[in-house]
Amino acid sequence: MTPEQLRDVVRTVVAAAVGRGALAVEVPDEVVVERPKNRAHGDYATNVALRLAKAAGRPPREVAGLLATDLAAQPGIAAVDVAGPGFLNITLAQGALGQIAVQAVTAGAGYGRTEVLAGQRINLEFVSANPTGPVTLGSTRWAAVGDALARLLEASGADVSREYYVNDAGAQIERFGRSLHASWLGRDIPEDGYQGDYVAEVAALVAAGAPELPGLGEDQQIALFAERGVEAMVEVIRSTLGAFGVRFDTFFSERTLHESGALEKAVATLRGQGHVFEADGAVWLRTTDFGDDKDRVLVKADGEPTYFAADCAYYLDKRARGFDRVVILLGADHSGYVGRYKALVAASGDDPATHLEIQIGQLVNLVKDGEPVRMSKRKGNFVLLTDLVDAVGVDAARYALARASVDQQIDIDADLWSRQTNDNPVFYVQYAHARISSVLRNAADLGLALGEAGDVDVTQLAHERESDLLRAIGEFPRVLSAAAELRAPHRVARYLEELAGTYHRFYDSCRVLPRGDEEATPLTTARLWLCAATATVLRNGLDVLGVSAPERM
Repeated sequence: MTPEQLRDVVRTVVAAAVGRGALAVEVPDEVVVERPKNRAHGDYATNVALRLAKAAGRPPREVAGLLATDLAAQPGIAAVDVAGPGFLNITLAQGALGQIAVQAVTAGAGYGRTEVLAGQRINLEFVSANPTGPVTLGSTRWAAVGDALARLLEASGADVSREYYVNDAGAQIERFGRSLHASWLGRDIPEDGYQGDYVAEVAALVAAGAPELPGLGEDQQIALFAERGVEAMVEVIRSTLGAFGVRFDTFFSERTLHESGALEKAVATLRGQGHVFEADGAVWLRTTDFGDDKDRVLVKADGEPTYFAADCAYYLDKRARGFDRVVILLGADHSGYVGRYKALVAASGDDPATHLEIQIGQLVNLVKDGEPVRMSKRKGNFVLLTDLVDAVGVDAARYALARASVDQQIDIDADLWSRQTNDNPVFYVQYAHARISSVLRNAADLGLALGEAGDVDVTQLAHERESDLLRAIGEFPRVLSAAAELRAPHRVARYLEELAGTYHRFYDSCRVLPRGDEEATPLTTARLWLCAATATVLRNGLDVLGVSAPERM
């Protein structure tokens, strides 16, 4: 019996008490079931009696006593004790706890998945770095976290579209074109241009595919370098992120908003809502009506639309494509962006609390030999995603970036994350999976198989370490759903490390395979199921983080 199943049992018991008139309350939609910190207090605990007591007009312990009697009579429950002010401590029958292993193995890749977000269409925009250079370390954090978050949301039943917003319009694109043009001509890069060897490489690539360049005027040459240079950089970005295990459903071009008239339509829509005004020759959105610190210009006095106008058009485009919620992951330098974006959402007639979510992530440093890795002038004054991968590998890089809450600045120690020792968190988790894989291979060599689910005697799993492991496995669905709801992939990583430690303690205390001439017993089979269940959860959890689960290390 998993915690989710136990919640349903508790709710059913409450409903039965209400139905027969023993409790005069509304049956709660949600029931909290948690693992007590002290194992002596049972397998699980619930505060449902405390929550219902006021509405029932009865002391919490009296309500708890009523529910305890009914709960103890349910199949799979061995005992129910009333504790403290009215908590219910529940001890499962050994077979009910052991069934968690069977459920995990039987569900396979589906174990842990829920439908709590079913029906939600979410547009998740992340990375979205300017297409004027390679993917940097700062953007890499969002690549790892954003992809893990998308996987988490999907595991909770949401329909998620991963989107990369390509900022291929505006002054930075013109500067990029001038930088490429200067490089092609062998001139010094403009002072406000883009530096690094990649500029020369992109310029050469564009020139090789444009034999018409010499016959064009300088402005035409710069425009061609800008357009094709961006196209080349987007392909580099797409390839780099793909090698990092991150894919996008859509690379959305900002330029298309300008070319399609979407900006003008957005201004007209906002004007129709009554929030657009004109002053000093410019067109403004009255965002102060919605909590912004100042009103924002949509169209400048010279007729040029602002970046904010493009933001408005882009948001309205996402909503027009049928997304219920727009989630945007941004770097620490965009913290001032939140207020104005919420205001534009409200000005469009939407509810920012329902339709918008913006997360701000903090900085990342790569550390080697105790010192920060310095930016490379050869590469253009930045540390790249590829630098991180070269230092620690894809798995360790993704795990390290997803393991910490995004509101924390982190240092990635290349020496630590490249070690194959237990102080390296990703190695510790992956080694647990590889260790189980080895056990299962050895079992197969001995002719031992799991067999059918109905044939395994899970009541054999009575050791304290076995119970600890079963309860940990049972927590996985709740960990995933909570991590999705809180947008916190790091919770999955920390859970996996705890699970790996619980497995290692089990393995050290409970012999799984027979030795020498010993015969396999029902306990042997039950422990093999427990091992396989743990491997399933480790594999599924690592997959959520985009990290491999090796069978050999």
